[in-house]
Amino acid sequence: MEYRFSTNVANLKSSAVRDILKLTQGQDMISFAGGLPAEELFPVQAVREAADRVFSAGTGALQYGLTEGFHPLREQLCGRMAAKGMKVAPEEMILTTGSQQAIDLLIGVLTEPGDTVLVEKPTYLASLQVFALHGLKVVAADSDEFGMIPEAAEELIKQHGPKLMYAVPTFGNPTGRVWSEERRKRMLELCKQNGMLVIEDDPYGDIKFEQGEHYSTLFSLAGGAQDNPVIYTSTFSKTVAPALRTGWAIGDSRVIRMMAKAKQAADLHSSTMDQQILSQLLSGFDLDAHISVISKEYGDRMREMHGLLMQKGLPDMSWLKPKGGMFLWVELPEGLDAEALLRCAVGKGVAFVPGVSFYANEPKRNTARLNFTHNKGARTIQGVERFVEAIGEFTVRS
Repeated sequence: MEYRFSTNVANLKSSAVRDILKLTQGQDMISFAGGLPAEELFPVQAVREAADRVFSAGTGALQYGLTEGFHPLREQLCGRMAAKGMKVAPEEMILTTGSQQAIDLLIGVLTEPGDTVLVEKPTYLASLQVFALHGLKVVAADSDEFGMIPEAAEELIKQHGPKLMYAVPTFGNPTGRVWSEERRKRMLELCKQNGMLVIEDDPYGDIKFEQGEHYSTLFSLAGGAQDNPVIYTSTFSKTVAPALRTGWAIGDSRVIRMMAKAKQAADLHSSTMDQQILSQLLSGFDLDAHISVISKEYGDRMREMHGLLMQKGLPDMSWLKPKGGMFLWVELPEGLDAEALLRCAVGKGVAFVPGVSFYANEPKRNTARLNFTHNKGARTIQGVERFVEAIGEFTVRS
């Protein structure tokens, strides 16, 4: 039997992170590859107690639910969004199976095949997969430590007329960068001037290492939900646990209604059980205190990895010390191909993600993303030693 797959799916590149994770299974492998939270910090007891309360109330959590999501949880999230300066009502929110589904639904309802999307260079690799699956053209604007460079973006907007912009302005994946307030306002202004919508992806914004820091969301800078050009997405995956597959999107109610229509065709609704557990968790557990705990711990782990790399003093290797999030973005010595380096590193028992996967075009092949949240102590020390050893050996071979 010959199976004729759609062109978009057949041409879709597999996730580099997922492929690398397969290599690490069942081996003495230290992985800096996946964006994995630390399991030992999951609020297991609180989740267990929340689940007990859900099932003590009856069997409703096992029944079909609303496409838009469990209403009490949406109300609770509206309160959490208000604390970030984003005033929304439940009808201006939809719960999704992780924020990844929110991005997919938004692209499905806001674009047509052949449309152009503007992204930062580099950007989140799974978003690039979504854009490819929907047949979009992607143009990438140069960025620096302060975020997307407006002049570069403006030139691309003039040349290609993008339908929308996708951005992770706070602790971006893969770079860990934070857009400056000035850049946020300027890019928002550019999008408004050119009639472009914005998907603001914010899975890491709560994980900040300096608690006094404040980063305005693009959504809040643009005003209320109605007529807002920004649709904001986030998730519980990084702050509670990935397995509770619950993300959300907020925006103009017209956009949310269209997302709900598309979601009905995709999966009817996301897990009602997960949503009710999360609702009970928010009612009986101090999530903000928990986020403070994991933020402090992840900050310590970042500084540990940063310090180890500094100690090695490798020439011609640089990185930005992140203020939050889960990743260090490393520029390796010029001419060193990170994909080739990965093969050497895996042989030594350490994995990372080559940076090429995060570029829509013209990739910098001497870049790599390192996750610092999943390991600590001896494993981080040994992993960095193996990584540096691979660089040294590979450099000699080259």
